[in-house]
Amino acid sequence: MILNAITWHIQENQVIRPSQHGFMNDRTCLTNLIFFYNKVTHLVDEGKAVDVVYLDFNEAFYAVSQTILLEKLAAHGLDVRMPCWVKNWLDGQTQRVVVNGVTSS
Repeated sequence: MILNAITWHIQENQVIRPSQHGFMNDRTCLTNLIFFYNKVTHLVDEGKAVDVVYLDFNEAFYAVSQTILLEKLAAHGLDVRMPCWVKNWLDGQTQRVVVNGVTSS
């Protein structure tokens, strides 16, 4: 439910560039690699110089400032409850959903 709301908002407001592959419907790590490979080989075929730099962002998620993340979520016009929910989730609070009187575990 929450994922659908965030995904809809991102797609409707074009928050993420078309080149984004992670966390997008019908786009995977494999489609990203194919896109990248095609782009690089096209440039090489045109005789252009190409440099590729690989970076390891292992555990980068944990280095992101929660305050900045929440400010950016709010700045993109998400429902005011959404950044609050994300903050609670990041703080490790217990989450549950109630639909038609049935509570999630």
